[in-house]
Amino acid sequence: MTDRWGFTFPLDPLPLAAQRELVREAEGWGYTDAWTAEADGADAFVPAALALAWSERMRAGTAIANVFARGPALTAMSAATVAEAAPGRFCLGIGASSPAIVERWNGVPWRQPLARTREVLSFLRAAFAGEKVTNEALGVRGYRLGRRFAEPPPVFVAALRRKMLELAGSAADGVIINWLSPEDASKAVGVARGAAQAAGRDPDALEVVCRIFVLPPADDTVVRFVARRAIAGYLTTPVYGAFHRWLGRGEALRTMQEAWDAGDRQAATEAVPEQLIEELFVTGSRRECLDKIDAYCRNGVTVPVLSFLPMSLDATEQAERAVAMLRELGRR
Repeated sequence: MTDRWGFTFPLDPLPLAAQRELVREAEGWGYTDAWTAEADGADAFVPAALALAWSERMRAGTAIANVFARGPALTAMSAATVAEAAPGRFCLGIGASSPAIVERWNGVPWRQPLARTREVLSFLRAAFAGEKVTNEALGVRGYRLGRRFAEPPPVFVAALRRKMLELAGSAADGVIINWLSPEDASKAVGVARGAAQAAGRDPDALEVVCRIFVLPPADDTVVRFVARRAIAGYLTTPVYGAFHRWLGRGEALRTMQEAWDAGDRQAATEAVPEQLIEELFVTGSRRECLDKIDAYCRNGVTVPVLSFLPMSLDATEQAERAVAMLRELGRR
C-alpha cells in the first residue's frame, strides 16, 4: 500500500473543539494525513490549522478551497498563514466546486471553471514565489504576499474530467479525485500522469489524493439506503453527472437521472444500480475494506482519504460508529 493514509477532518458530527484527542489518537492509529472539505459546514482552512496544531507529524490539506468563493489574494494569505505555522506539513488543494455552492450559496457566477482554476493556480505559484502579481483574467493588479516563508505549500487541483485532470498533471503538485471506483481511478490517474509526462515532468512524482467513501457497519437495508441516497444526490448534479458519463456510466444512470429531473426523488433513489454501490463505496469487514482501499492504491492513488457516511440519525451513535471505523481502518 501507499505510505500515506488519510481521513476527512473534521469527523462529523463531532464538535470541532472535541476532536483534539481524536487527531492525536488518529496519528497513533497510523493516519498521516487529515484533509478538510468545504461545502455547507466547516470551512477548509481552520480545521486544517487545528489538525496541524493538535498533531506532531500529521500533514493537513484542503480538499478543497473554492477558487470562486474566495478572492485569489485571500486564498494565498490563508494558505501562507497555515503553511508558516506548520512548515512542510500543509498542502493547498483548490477546485472549482459546483454551481450550487458557488452560485446559490455564495452569489458568485460559476463561469469557465477550468479557466478560473488555471488562473488561480498561476497566481498562487507567482504569489508564493514572492512576485508582484498582476493577473487581468482575475482582476488582480500589483498584489504581493506580505509575509515570506521558507517552504511554500504544494498546490493540488481537484479534477473530474480530462481537461481539469490535464491541468493538475501539467501544472500542479498533485490531483484530488473523488466519487469513483478503483477502476475509474486508473483512468483519471492515467490522464493526469500522461499530462505530467507531456509537460516534461516526472509523472510518478504527482501525488494523487482520493476521497474514498466508507459505509460503517449497520443493518444492510440502512447501508443500501444511505448509499443510494448519496449516489442519487450527487450523481444527478450537472458536474458529477457529466463526470460519470465520461467514465462510461451514462446509460446505467439514465433512469435515475430521468426520475430526478422529473422531481421524483424516491424513484431516483430506487433506480440507483446495485452494482454502483459495490463500485463506489467501501464496506464490509475490516479485511474487505482494506482490500478495496488497496485496489485504489494499486490503480495510482497515493493518498487514500477515508470519509465515513452517516449510518444513524442519532448524532452520538453516528459519531461512535465513525470513530470506531476510523480506528478499525487505521494503519498500525
